[in-house]
Amino acid sequence: MDKFPRTVVGGVSLPRLICGTNWILGYSHTSSAQNKFIKEIMDEKNVVDIFLTFLKYDINAVMGPPSDFLVKCIKKAEDKSGKKIVYICTPWKIEEIEWAKENGATFCFPHQTVTDSFINRIEKNIKGIEVWLKKIRDAGLIPGLSTHTPEAIIYSDKENLDVESYIQIYNVLGFLCQVEIEWIHKVISEAKKPVMIIKPLAAGRISPFAGLVFVWNTIREIDMVTIGCMSSYEVEEDINISLSILEKKKMDIELQKTRSKKSLEI
Repeated sequence: MDKFPRTVVGGVSLPRLICGTNWILGYSHTSSAQNKFIKEIMDEKNVVDIFLTFLKYDINAVMGPPSDFLVKCIKKAEDKSGKKIVYICTPWKIEEIEWAKENGATFCFPHQTVTDSFINRIEKNIKGIEVWLKKIRDAGLIPGLSTHTPEAIIYSDKENLDVESYIQIYNVLGFLCQVEIEWIHKVISEAKKPVMIIKPLAAGRISPFAGLVFVWNTIREIDMVTIGCMSSYEVEEDINISLSILEKKKMDIELQKTRSKKSLEI
């Protein structure tokens, strides 16, 4: 298979694997030193190479915040490949909705710092977010909600808010999840709209083998996985592992050979 499986969100065809951007923009969730390292090595050439590698498999969706650098790299990858990239923008200021429109975004999901600030656990609603969603629709963009709080999905579904998808943290470690992963799994599996999983590898704390086996086998066929990479090598590895899981084929993973594993070779 040279094309990745797809789903539909708000009438738009999307690959079930989405390119994340934390490892491009310097949000490591590890340390300040790691953030600085990412920013030093992630120049335009490296980022465009990452996008082009995803595009080889028709993985043509990128999720990230408003960023002139990101938009510049997206456009360069589009020019080189002749393929359109779907930009899923996650603003945290309401005026950035217009920025998203002007810079070619298709989707606009208020960042969790916005979404989660409206959550009222006592009244069980997220009143106030409607202002954002209307402004997104008025701008001609497709609205969704980015959240770290599973209640956001439950309350949004209950109130039938004008959203087409959700962004939710989900990984086998429960890293940054607010409740046990069994609860997150229940919320995702019962969501009325497709869910875009983020942090499937817990910001590098889980190997691609372990992290991807877990998420792909516990989400629905309409749901997606967002993954960040620092090189085209990582992109190829994550895609090949993911395809092996989805196609139920034997994984051809290049093992890491060190002196301590010499006794395993016969």
